[in-house]
Amino acid sequence: MPTLVIANKCYSSWSLRPWLLMKQLGVAFDEIMIPLDLPDTKEKVLRHSPAGKVPILIDGRATVWESLAIMEYVSETFAPAWPEDREARAMARSVAAEMHAGFMALRSACPMNLGKKYASKDRGEAVARDVARFSEIVRQARERFGAGGPFLFGAFSAADAMYAPLATRLETYSIALDRETRAYVDAILSLPAFQEWRSEALKESWIVDADEADEEPIENYRNAA
Repeated sequence: MPTLVIANKCYSSWSLRPWLLMKQLGVAFDEIMIPLDLPDTKEKVLRHSPAGKVPILIDGRATVWESLAIMEYVSETFAPAWPEDREARAMARSVAAEMHAGFMALRSACPMNLGKKYASKDRGEAVARDVARFSEIVRQARERFGAGGPFLFGAFSAADAMYAPLATRLETYSIALDRETRAYVDAILSLPAFQEWRSEALKESWIVDADEADEEPIENYRNAA
């Protein structure tokens, strides 16, 4: 059975991606949790990967790091993770790679934090452009390939796993969305696998975030859990 090495579920967007994919595909795996921002965090991660970052998938003699590489390995080894249609698969890989390398303004201004919810506010033009681009991806993928289900390409795929942390950010920071994008975000957040991840995240004792003086949360889910 493979082992997936991850960080805190409350905060680790990159860990969520392959974890969610493997859960959705029904791939059984063991899990090693290495909490972030502790004195021995780096040392523990380096025991599993020379890159010194999570997530890491260990399958026998194979060690795979970086979320997209893990997803490709999972798709080749355990269960198909991309759309069957060639054109849909090409678009899915393209938008997944775009997520991997892009959306920096949104990722920087709105860190993943499943334990809190903040009021809506203007987060700047760069964030607005990222949100608009995400909505465009949702619209185009759903129009062309989404007839078979509520996800980008109908059925859940690796592309959806890549965008799941972005969906949590939009929820955490109360970012306004059009109806179609909102429905897609809700589909991601309603997944039983994501609900399992979130439930476990809210039980964690590690706190690595600090609220800004001008942005107190309107909900603190961790305290309520």
